[in-house]
Amino acid sequence: MLKMETRARSESSTPIHPSRPKPLTSSSSKTQYLILYNFASAISWLVVLGRVILLIPLVGFGRVYPGMGNFAKWTQTMALLEVVHAATGLVRSPLSTTAMQVASRILLVWPIVNTFPHLAKSAGYSSMLIAWSVTEVIRYSYFTLSLSGFTPSFITWLRYNTFYVLYPMGISSECFLIYKAIEPARGVRTEYAWALQAILAVYVPGSYVLFTHMMAQRGKVMRGKGFKNA
Repeated sequence: MLKMETRARSESSTPIHPSRPKPLTSSSSKTQYLILYNFASAISWLVVLGRVILLIPLVGFGRVYPGMGNFAKWTQTMALLEVVHAATGLVRSPLSTTAMQVASRILLVWPIVNTFPHLAKSAGYSSMLIAWSVTEVIRYSYFTLSLSGFTPSFITWLRYNTFYVLYPMGISSECFLIYKAIEPARGVRTEYAWALQAILAVYVPGSYVLFTHMMAQRGKVMRGKGFKNA
């Protein structure tokens, strides 16, 4: 699913030891690594966002995948490192939660879009990438700055408010692509189609639970940071 901010996921790139990141020091190799990882991820998703926005008016939705698909696929695949981070205790995220959330994205870019690239000709693929990339640019930028000991209030506001638009946009796009993949999957193997149907059935209740959880988390963070009208 769209990797918005469940509590576990939102901590997926935060060091395990400090409750609040401290300024970077030369002896903090773990912190240096996490800053580098988050910075590289933010830049990669910024490239995805920029290229998708440029390609849509220039060549249309149908040509976004040929111009961007491989880069977006490998950019998302890089997030498998977050499962490694959780498994090794480098960050505080529960392994099961992190693995499930990363796996949902991997499902979209590999077994679905990579297997059936004609599905990426739709506007749903482009809208999914836009929702993902804006979310990730904000999230990884937030972690990069936080780990460096500097967190501007505007990036905190963006992180805990943009999901109102990005989450429905991303989830609806993902559901659209999964639904469209069911019939071609049936042509490959019946069980493949059944698995996609089961996944789609989980998206609906799961999305509601996650969205309401994010709203609750937003309220806590906004009040804690002193934002008005939180």
